[in-house]
Amino acid sequence: MMYHLNKVHPSLVNVGGGASCSRSQPSIKSALARTRSCDAQRAEKITQGICKFLEMDIPPLSVVEGNGFRELIHLLEPAYQIPSRRTITRLVETHYEERKQQLLKELSKAERVALTTDCWTALTAESYITITCHYISDDWQMNTAVLLTESLPGRHTADHLAEKMNGAVDQWGLKGRVIACVHDNAANIVAANSPTRVPWISVACFAHTLQLAINDGFALYLHRVISAASKLVSHFNHSTTATKALQKKQEQMGLATHRLTQSCKTRWNSVCEMFDRLVEQRWAVVAVLSDRTVTKLQDARILELKDEYWQLMEDTQPVLSALKCPTMVMSAEKDVSILNTYPVTFGLINIHLMRNEGDGPRLIEFKTKVRSSLIQRMNIESGEFVSFAPMISSMLDPRHKHLGFLTPTQRLAANVKLVELGEAVGTDRAAIQQAGGVEAALSDTDEGSANTEVATSQSSAMAQLLGDHYTTQCEAGIETELQNFLRETSPPLNCTPRNWWKVNGIRFPRLAKLAWRYLCIPATSVPSERVFSAAGLTVTRLRSRLTSDHVNMLIFLNKNQ
Repeated sequence: MMYHLNKVHPSLVNVGGGASCSRSQPSIKSALARTRSCDAQRAEKITQGICKFLEMDIPPLSVVEGNGFRELIHLLEPAYQIPSRRTITRLVETHYEERKQQLLKELSKAERVALTTDCWTALTAESYITITCHYISDDWQMNTAVLLTESLPGRHTADHLAEKMNGAVDQWGLKGRVIACVHDNAANIVAANSPTRVPWISVACFAHTLQLAINDGFALYLHRVISAASKLVSHFNHSTTATKALQKKQEQMGLATHRLTQSCKTRWNSVCEMFDRLVEQRWAVVAVLSDRTVTKLQDARILELKDEYWQLMEDTQPVLSALKCPTMVMSAEKDVSILNTYPVTFGLINIHLMRNEGDGPRLIEFKTKVRSSLIQRMNIESGEFVSFAPMISSMLDPRHKHLGFLTPTQRLAANVKLVELGEAVGTDRAAIQQAGGVEAALSDTDEGSANTEVATSQSSAMAQLLGDHYTTQCEAGIETELQNFLRETSPPLNCTPRNWWKVNGIRFPRLAKLAWRYLCIPATSVPSERVFSAAGLTVTRLRSRLTSDHVNMLIFLNKNQ
């Protein structure tokens, strides 16, 4: 080792007394610490990694100045110099511009897009509007992007909201290509998406519509049960003594050691979860309330639920579970669009909300009210709903195309509307290739290219002999295409409509192009509402001075990875 150090690393050897050298040698750790260096390439990679960490986890940008963070980096790479906060901010801004240009390029290829929007208020009492974009690519893949999260000063009037949305559409080069915007049922956003203010279709969030209908049912009598149950759960959640006693009772009775679930006014399905947990833990809860060493008699009299309330919670479990299912399923962001809206609605109306033998009067009252409210809010009795975007999407779903939930008259009106839309769709070669199918796949291979050249040469000769319009005159009309589509065997319910159209689009070019346009529309405005969770990590009391531009930048980078 000493020979090697003398020959290769003479500077590391302690030299004393001229030619004589010390026999002591440095430890491996100290030797590596002296020789290891952080070159420019590695330093750049670490810097980009820090930026990626800030964009993915959204901590305050000031974290790069924290002593703990600097000590961690020094431990991992002692020779690395951490850039200043200003430098890191500039790099993140550069990433934002690069990702924005990349998204602009991707959106330029989309023929039609759908938007979702919602407004929210940060902890700093500043209002924001979020707009997300959804589109289907050439290979029938669903894509989602957050376009912007901008400050919304002033009153949230319909004109103000419409101005923001139109400005965002122009900014991202989507003018004339937005097919619909999904939003909640607030009066201002509904008015902002009216035909007099925007050129796209207005679609109400199905989850919000369902929540309003269920709340109508709660308002009759169940709100009393909900209020009493919430008070009981709140007692256990705020009392350490009651919580510990409940855990002991659960162990003694062999019950699962679950905490009680509190309901939330803005999430109706939390009522279902609260009822389920209380029914599960009923006897443990009753035992704690009956124990005078834990619960005072005066408190017990206030908190104890009537037997009628316990029975009603148990009776409503099946119908609340049935209503919760579509809320969870329809809120998914991938592979779910408005094509499921009306099939699910009619499933609830005709099956789960119908009166059953053995239902009590309060349960019948609840079912009847929710059913009538859902019919009214979904415009089912108006007769016009067959021309709404959700119904058109259902007609283009190979699983729901027969519209078995409609009357014969309604089915005929829906098919007429689909034919009307199909007649306005072009069927040029580019449109067919974009619709996908065997021809598009064949053109990607060398053999396909050769066959295409031969076919093009032959078709040119035939066109010269027979005329350019010979084929189009004999081409099947949209009525024939629709009839052939309806004759197809319906795929199973677990089939993904986009995958079906990717394979079969070449056989139904007009309908495939319609499907390409309508299947990108989400069923709910949940995508824009999900931004609130990221925003909650971005706009906090620890970073109240964060500008609205940087809020938009950080959320954009976080959601558009």
